[in-house]
Amino acid sequence: MSGPTDRRAQWRSPLVRPLSGGDDLHALTALLHRAYAALAARGLNYTAVDQSVETTQRRIAQGRCLVAEVDSRVVGTVLYTRRIVPCEAELFTRVASVHQFAVDPPWQGAGIGAALMAGAEALAREDGESALALDTAEQAHHLIAAYTRWGFALAGHVQWPGKVYRSVLMLKPISDRADRPPV
Repeated sequence: MSGPTDRRAQWRSPLVRPLSGGDDLHALTALLHRAYAALAARGLNYTAVDQSVETTQRRIAQGRCLVAEVDSRVVGTVLYTRRIVPCEAELFTRVASVHQFAVDPPWQGAGIGAALMAGAEALAREDGESALALDTAEQAHHLIAAYTRWGFALAGHVQWPGKVYRSVLMLKPISDRADRPPV
């Protein structure tokens, strides 16, 4: 029997697709819990650490959820949203954003996250957005480094209600159209 590490050497790229009605939200929620477990172990109370299936469903309803699939198995996810109003992070009221970003731990470092982010950027371009924003805990240095490699830059901070950490806001311009106003 081959495990994820063996299969990683054989696959070329994940299938990134919209979440469908046939996808199992219990399995997706469990994937989120696994992906955020290391952050939880560091004391960071991200929503995805222990959210219920109902919370997963409610969050998905706020935007468009993409999943990454390898060998017919969902191994990652990201939620793309248009402007969120009202929102404590003013940046999220002006541009599209991504949330609930997760890659199953055995698949981390295999390009799944970059493929998901490219999918979210494609949605933003289709919607005529000029930029894409995200947030993560200041202490999540490995995530900040990945987002920076993918073209995101620091754009501010926010303290979300109920969170024990302050978040960095990051922004990536995605449109070079001259008629788009600056973010």
